[in-house]
Amino acid sequence: MGGKKASKAVLPIEGMHCASCAVRIEEALRDSEGIRQAVVNFAEEKAYVDYDAGVTGVEKMRKTVETLGYGVRSDLLRTRFSVGGMHCASCAARIENALSSVRGIERAYVNLATERATIDYHGGEVSLGEIARVVEDAGYEVLEEGGLDAGGNEDKAKDARRRMITAWAFTAPGMLLMFMRMFAGLSWPGGITLDLVTIAIAVIVVFGAGWKTVRAAAVAVSHRSATMDVLIALGTLVSLATGVASLFLNVANFAGISSMIMAFHLTGRSIEAAAKGRASQAVKKLLELGAKTATVLDGESEKRIPAWALKKGDIMVVRPGEKIPTDGVVVDGEGEIDESMATGESMPVVRKKQDEVIGGTVDLDGLFKVRVTKIGEETFLSQVVRMVEECQGSKVPIQRFADRVTARFVPAVLILAGITFLVWILFPSLVSPVTAWGAGFLPWVPAGLDPVTRALFACVAVLVIACPCALGLATPTALMVGSGLGAAGGILIKNGEAVQLLKDIDAVVFDKTGTLTVGRLRVTDVLPVNGFDVDRVVSLAASAESGSEHPAGRAIVRHAQERGIGTEKPERFRTVRGRGVRARVGGSELLVGSRTFMTENGVDIKTLLQWLRTLEGERKTTMVVARDNEAVGVIAMQDVLKPGAKRAVEEIERMGIKTVMVTGDNKETAAAIARQAGVKRVVAGVLPEGKVDAVRALQEEYGVVAMVGDGINDAPALSQADVGIAIGTGTDIAIEASDVTLVRGDLEGVVSAVRLSKAIFRKIQQNLFWAFFYNLLALPLAVLGLLHPVIAEAAMATSSISVVTNANLLRFTKILRSSHSS
Repeated sequence: MGGKKASKAVLPIEGMHCASCAVRIEEALRDSEGIRQAVVNFAEEKAYVDYDAGVTGVEKMRKTVETLGYGVRSDLLRTRFSVGGMHCASCAARIENALSSVRGIERAYVNLATERATIDYHGGEVSLGEIARVVEDAGYEVLEEGGLDAGGNEDKAKDARRRMITAWAFTAPGMLLMFMRMFAGLSWPGGITLDLVTIAIAVIVVFGAGWKTVRAAAVAVSHRSATMDVLIALGTLVSLATGVASLFLNVANFAGISSMIMAFHLTGRSIEAAAKGRASQAVKKLLELGAKTATVLDGESEKRIPAWALKKGDIMVVRPGEKIPTDGVVVDGEGEIDESMATGESMPVVRKKQDEVIGGTVDLDGLFKVRVTKIGEETFLSQVVRMVEECQGSKVPIQRFADRVTARFVPAVLILAGITFLVWILFPSLVSPVTAWGAGFLPWVPAGLDPVTRALFACVAVLVIACPCALGLATPTALMVGSGLGAAGGILIKNGEAVQLLKDIDAVVFDKTGTLTVGRLRVTDVLPVNGFDVDRVVSLAASAESGSEHPAGRAIVRHAQERGIGTEKPERFRTVRGRGVRARVGGSELLVGSRTFMTENGVDIKTLLQWLRTLEGERKTTMVVARDNEAVGVIAMQDVLKPGAKRAVEEIERMGIKTVMVTGDNKETAAAIARQAGVKRVVAGVLPEGKVDAVRALQEEYGVVAMVGDGINDAPALSQADVGIAIGTGTDIAIEASDVTLVRGDLEGVVSAVRLSKAIFRKIQQNLFWAFFYNLLALPLAVLGLLHPVIAEAAMATSSISVVTNANLLRFTKILRSSHSS
């Protein structure tokens, strides 16, 4: 999997208007790493690319094209399905290799932890049926297509537990008989009867409880493949064969060891299956969040229908304590909704008419009527589950080395076992002194065995001690737990590459409007004069602006509504472009607008000038309010910082990461916001199309750069950044536009995302270290005859269990900041 693979791709290009566009795209593609040749045909609107699949891929090419301002239409499709018959990392590697060699398959990843395959393929070149046949020809089963199988892990865990119990029910009595003979010198039943009983137990355990392992090994061998099951089957069958041989030849009876190896192996499988089930709990919980039924209006009456039967435009009735069946817009009602399933935010939020609501969230205290806007795969919950699936169906770059090792591991162990047997048979004097030394303090190292028995002892230990499973599970289990943990806290990670890059970011680039700031004007100051109070000034201004569409006017009206200040409907209303509004309310003439507007209308504003200068020096928008040509006050507005923005920026700086703000505003306005937020550097006056160049320049200066934006307007800049982070609220978040999506909409999610990536990667590193360390330590001991085969198998099972258990410990790591914490 790790070697270079020559591949070709055809990219349908959108947005080219002349031959110069084609040349520009062609040059950018040619300059990209891993591209051998690129030709862009303007007439056909296609790019023909030769590339090294081990270095780059269609997704990277797409990003290159998009950063130039063009688009890529794609026939690239994605399918996911469960794979049956996998038992170790070698199985996953074999399927990946088989799929990757098929023309039209762009990328194939088989996740051992979830037992699912994720394939990106060109629909015009290969069909789903052909993909399924490739998997089946490799000796495995395609079980199902579509969403995650929530109950699959539970069923596998139950089956594994049943097999383990069966194995130990027969193995335990056999072990007791063997230990009586080994340590107490008691041989019961005597003579050949004990040998026959031991062999009978081994046959029942190996070919009964362990039949799946033996059968899987036979299938692998029939396909000329070597897997973990082949190692276990060889170890148990060779041990069992010594029992039969001992009836006729002068060799030791290892049949008891055969049943113990299989029992320990099945114990490891059972614990591993249970741990994998726990690792996938977060996704299972997501799948269970959706409502099963919905109450909809049918004329004047209500009726109950299955949630899947909802149609766009249906009006749902949601009562306190009920889940909102699907995404929609409130058309009537007001109350608090628990949105923690989507945002990780424990505090309920108030939703009222015209507000969007998310399917699966819980109505706490209001009676709502909600118009359905999204169903099926369009819903927020479906997008979240799909993104978690994508993350679990991806690879962290560090895993590529483990994949290369895994692909060659089992064949190497088989060769090593053969060499071990031959060395003990042909050159016993080389290794016997080590065994004699070990027998002095290791009770499980038997002394005085004949050369053939000693050779078999070491050979079987080598076969069963080797563990590619720990290597294969090291990364996907940590990614599975971590992505589920993130989803539960409103952090959606799209792929494993983002996890590895996010932990190493050197700078975070923030868009200003809607990212650092709320994205709309808010009233910050109300300064009354001439005997008027604050509420009266706001009431007069909001009454005059009630018909206005200007952002400043809407901000004043919104402020009055939020404070519960009453307003009157204007009898007459007129907008004076660039100046303000003139309205007649309650028999009085009202003016709301700039100081120039007031001067032009003869309003004396001398008493307000000092306030106006101070507020405008703070880069605030000011509006003077006058009644009957007398100034009554000043209202100041500003696009204010999001709650928690300053705290988040400070935390990012404490991590040693540089912070930069990119905005189209002028330097003075941008600097004022940056000072409030604590952002150390400002790049101002940048047009939307210039943000890509700004990010590129920062990458050259700092290194790895993350861009935080709204996910829609900033899509090209998000694509250019090493990690694109989309931030937003509600159901309209552009999940597809980013590597990471923060559902809650506050910037403290950026801090949590960095912490989460560091925690996931730390677990991956720990798992890979112990997996490699275990094999490097254990194999030499087995070759030298210092490990009993049963102890070797127990150690092998423990190594896989420890990797999965360590990944599950991520669930107890405090990564996600509470909304109440400071």
